Amino acid sequence: MASELCKTISVARLEKHKNLFLNYRNLHHFPLELLKDEGLQYLERLYMKRNSLTTLPENLAQKLPNLVELYLHSNNIVVVPEAIGSLVKLQCLDLSDNALEIVCPEIGRLRALRHLRLANNQLQFLPPEVGDLKELQTLDISTNRLLTLPERLHMCLSLQYLTVDRNRLWYVPRHLCQLPSLNELSMAGNRLAFLPLDLGRSRELQYVYVDNNINLKGLPSYLYNKVIGCSGCGAPIQVSEVKLLSFSSGPRTIFLPAEVKAIGTEHDHVLPLQELAMRSLYHTYHSFLKGGQLLVLWLIAAPPSVCRLLTC
Repeated sequence: MASELCKTISVARLEKHKNLFLNYRNLHHFPLELLKDEGLQYLERLYMKRNSLTTLPENLAQKLPNLVELYLHSNNIVVVPEAIGSLVKLQCLDLSDNALEIVCPEIGRLRALRHLRLANNQLQFLPPEVGDLKELQTLDISTNRLLTLPERLHMCLSLQYLTVDRNRLWYVPRHLCQLPSLNELSMAGNRLAFLPLDLGRSRELQYVYVDNNINLKGLPSYLYNKVIGCSGCGAPIQVSEVKLLSFSSGPRTIFLPAEVKAIGTEHDHVLPLQELAMRSLYHTYHSFLKGGQLLVLWLIAAPPSVCRLLTC
């Protein structure tokens, strides 16, 4: 296996390959052959998915200076090292399905980065320097342990797709509404209780997914003309604990939906709607009544309940 790996890398070096596939190699360390001598100066795309890597070499940028895409999906990497910030030409970085606990602030130096995938890790926060990624178009940080989003995320002016599903977010920062290019926002499976009222005001934002946020009971009005996913939102009503209201007409009884609940008790005195309406009319026109004759005419037209009220 080792000899085959060395041969693959040697051929790539001699033939100045731009793509190198080292997936499914059971690698526990970055191959020394990759870092030997001048490295692979022509390499642009490196695929190392589904290995057992735990870290990245400090001289990675020195040996692979023209790297544009780096795929490290499904390894055991715990920390994104400072050296990652030296890959100045990097446009795509996939670190999904690792054991990441820390993303270093130096990631903000990847000014050419367009796609950053950090899904399925152990991240509790992201550094604010993520906001320095002006060219970033896709950010996938789903299935982590995030309580908040990066402070300066709204400065990612090119961001189009933001996926934050299955985290521990309680709220959506209002500054996300300022993202001018955001087209799709997915925040399903969090702990959201409300959304910013400005969310959806941007014409660019067309898709919003907030499914399975059990405490979320309403949506901003700007979202009503968007494509919305909101199944599983709002605490379910326990019908067994609610006395269903009903009304009867002859032998037929019709039960109202469980959402229609009684206010007060059956012994509370509730005024008829007609009487309430007459009270409002009386107070409205009382100032215009001049003389006993008009008042008498009013009393003649009013129902008995209003007459009792006026004579009290």
